[in-house]
Amino acid sequence: MKIHFLLSLLIASILSGCGVKKSLEDRPDLSRIASIDTVRTKVAKDFYKVGNNSLRKNKEGLWEMYIEGEALERGFAIGSLSRELLKKQEEALMNQVFTMVEKPGYRKFLSKIIAFYNRDLYTHVNEEYKAEIYGISRYNTQKYNYFAKPYVRSLYLHGAHDIGHALQDLMLVGCTSFAAWDQNTKDGELLIGRNFDFYAGDAFSEEKIIAFINPQKGNKFMMYTWPGFVGVVSGMNETGLTVTINAGKSKIPWKAKTPIALLTREILQYATTTHEAIAIAKNKEVFVSEAIMVGSSKERKAILIEVTPKNFGVYEVENQAKLVCSNHFQSNALKNESRNLQTIQNSHTLPRFKRMNQLLNKNEEITPQKAVKILRDRRGVDEKRLGMGNELAINQMLAHHGIVFKPESNLVWVSSSPYQMGAFLAYDLKKAFTEFENGDYSLKGIDSLKISEDNFIHTQAFKDYENYRKQAIVIKSATDNQQNLQEKEINSFRNLNPYFWETYYLIGRYYYEKRQYKKAIINFKQALKREVTTKDSVKRLKKLIKKSYRKI
Repeated sequence: MKIHFLLSLLIASILSGCGVKKSLEDRPDLSRIASIDTVRTKVAKDFYKVGNNSLRKNKEGLWEMYIEGEALERGFAIGSLSRELLKKQEEALMNQVFTMVEKPGYRKFLSKIIAFYNRDLYTHVNEEYKAEIYGISRYNTQKYNYFAKPYVRSLYLHGAHDIGHALQDLMLVGCTSFAAWDQNTKDGELLIGRNFDFYAGDAFSEEKIIAFINPQKGNKFMMYTWPGFVGVVSGMNETGLTVTINAGKSKIPWKAKTPIALLTREILQYATTTHEAIAIAKNKEVFVSEAIMVGSSKERKAILIEVTPKNFGVYEVENQAKLVCSNHFQSNALKNESRNLQTIQNSHTLPRFKRMNQLLNKNEEITPQKAVKILRDRRGVDEKRLGMGNELAINQMLAHHGIVFKPESNLVWVSSSPYQMGAFLAYDLKKAFTEFENGDYSLKGIDSLKISEDNFIHTQAFKDYENYRKQAIVIKSATDNQQNLQEKEINSFRNLNPYFWETYYLIGRYYYEKRQYKKAIINFKQALKREVTTKDSVKRLKKLIKKSYRKI
C-alpha cells in the first residue's frame, strides 16, 4: 500500500510542479533581518549568550534556554545559541531517514516526494512561526542542501511527528498521560503527568532543551523540546495552561496541513483557558489525528481536544476529578468512529489506559513524587510482567521525556536521561522568567524539589536491557542477511529480556529463515505465552507457527 501511495505521489508531483516550486520559494517577511543581533558570546563551557538570550547546560546534561523578542529575533537567537546542537540534531534525524533509503538516487527521489507532499504546508503555518523557523534555519548545516534548502528542511521537520505516525503507522508516539485534581491530589491542586514516547534513534534524544520563551506577543511559556524545534509537545504557560499531545490512529494523508505541534504552540502562546484553546484548535486544518490534553489552573481541570482531518471533539470527565489519555479517542464526536474502535480493539492503547487508571486508583492523593513513580511503571494490567520495552507498559523504556505539571503553583518537573528514569528537575516558571528578564542567567532548577532518579537504572536488569537493545539489532541483521549465530549468542540474548514476547519472536524468525523450523516453533510458542503487544502480532505468530509445521 505504501509503495502505491509513493508512486501516486510521484505522478502527482510531476503534474503539479508549479505548486511545489511556489512552496519551495516561499519565505516570511525578512525586512528586519539586518538589524537583528546574532553575535554569540561564550561565557563559559556550555554557556552562551546572544543579547539577553542564553543557553546553558545543567549538571544533569539538560540545556536551559531563555529566548525573548519578536519572531525573527527569537529564531536567530535560538539558531545562534544552539548552532552545534542544531547540526547534531539534524544529522540524527536525517541519518534515521537515510538508514531506510541508502542509495543517493533514491534519496533524491524521496526529496521530490516530500516536496510534493508538503506543497501546501507553508499555507498552514502562520507568519510568526515561519519567521522563527527561518531564523533558526540560518544556522543549519549545508550538508543536506541537495535534499532541500535549510529553511524548507526546517519547515518539513516540524511535521515529522505527524508524518512519522501517519505514513509509517509506527505508533512510536504511543504516549500515556493523566490529570488529577480536587480529592485525587494531596493538596487539591491540578496535577498533570505524561510520557512522550517518541523515538527516532538514540542520537535524537541526546540533546534535550528546557526552553523558556518570552515572546513579544502572547503568553510567556516553557516547553520541553529538542534543538531546532519550535513546536510544543509538552509545555506550560505563565497563566497555568498546559498542553501535551497523544497520537491517534490516522489514515495516510495526501498532503501536509497544520503540524500538531505548531497548533499546540499557538494554544500555549495565546490561550489562557480551555475555551480559548478549543477556539484556536477549531480554526485549524490538521492532517493527522491527535488528542491534545489541555490543563487549566484557572478552571482547575483538564480536558481533551480531539482533532482529526475531518472531525473535531472535546472530552470532559463528569462527576470525577481525573482524566486519562492514551491513543484512542473518548469524545462523543469520535469515540464510535470505526478507525477508533479498531485501534481500541487491536492496538496497545487500551491496556495502557487501564493500567493508568489502576495506578491512579491505587495511589490516592497524588503528589508530584507519586506522579513520577506512575510514569516509570513497567508492569501491565493487574501487575503482569511484560518484559522491558513492551508497548503495553506506561514506561516503554524509549521515552524522549516524562514531565509533570503543577500549574496552580507555577511548577514543572522534567525528566533527565535515561528515558524518564533519570532525576526529575523542578522549575518555578514565574521565578525563572523574572530572573531571566533581569539578566540572571544562573541555572534555574530547584534542588530542594528535585525528584531522585529511579534506582532501577543502577541494576543489572537495566544493564541487561540496554545490552538487549544492541543485541536485538545483531539478531535482526543476522536474520536479514542470512548470517550465522552461535547457539550461546542466542541463549545469551534470550536471557537478557526473558519476559518480553519479542525476544522469542526475533529468535524464532532467525531459526525460521535458517529453516530450523522445530526451533522456530518452540520460540514462537514461547512468545505467545508472554504478553504480546497487539492482536496483529498474535496473528502473525500463529501464522508463522502454521507455516513452520507445514515446512517440517
